[in-house]
Amino acid sequence: METKNRSMLFNGLVVDIEQMDVLIGNQGWYTYQVVRHPGGAAVLALHDDGCITLIRQLRPAIGDFLLEIPAGRLSKGEDPQLCAARELIEETGLKAANLVSLGILHPSPGVFDEVIHLYLATGLTQGDAEPEDYEEISCLKVPMQEAISMAAEGRITDGKTIAALLRAQRHMA
Repeated sequence: METKNRSMLFNGLVVDIEQMDVLIGNQGWYTYQVVRHPGGAAVLALHDDGCITLIRQLRPAIGDFLLEIPAGRLSKGEDPQLCAARELIEETGLKAANLVSLGILHPSPGVFDEVIHLYLATGLTQGDAEPEDYEEISCLKVPMQEAISMAAEGRITDGKTIAALLRAQRHMA
């Protein structure tokens, strides 16, 4: 991809915004703004009984609570699997004996460069959750098939959760 006139328009707490001109085939140069995000990791916690743990978390960007899988932002240079394990403990108190990659997700590639690394956690043991001070989280344990139905019916709308549910089905067959 050929670019020119790159400049940072905004440097924020979580994201930055970069503007650039991009050469699009024979059509010419077009200006794009890209939200730069450090990426994240998310984990679907699958219990031995076939249930999963979802979190209900306040999301100020949409002004409501969402049902989703535990997830968090990557620190600079952090291994995504370590991030997933940390977030699982922090948000649910669950510790996983096994974390298997479910691949990556580009949640909104038209504007964000964010990459979310998805994991399936098994061999779970329960401890105490340690959410961040700014997080309002509660846990909900539901059968995997019910969660898949909730996603299909639009009761779960979080993209990373829907993708993880879909991909995790292959590991349960």
